[in-house]
Amino acid sequence: MDNVIRDDEARVNITYSGQNGDLADPVSVNASDADIRAWITEAVQGGNVPGITVNGQVDFTDFVIDRFAPTEVRPFNLIAARPKTPFGG
Repeated sequence: MDNVIRDDEARVNITYSGQNGDLADPVSVNASDADIRAWITEAVQGGNVPGITVNGQVDFTDFVIDRFAPTEVRPFNLIAARPKTPFGG
């Protein structure tokens, strides 16, 4: 995993079934939600997300895709994929 994330890229973090992990490579910060869902589906199905157990039947269709700008603590863009929660806003 390359630790350098350019301004036009984002790290993708996935929360799934009580597990959490990042895609190995950064993606375009302008990637569509549909593209993000397709990439994370492929990665989890293939067992390519450290921290998340391989699951060939995973479905991220209804997952929320959140986007966060860089901060002082996290100096890169972040895209977070997470399940909808009953108390989410």
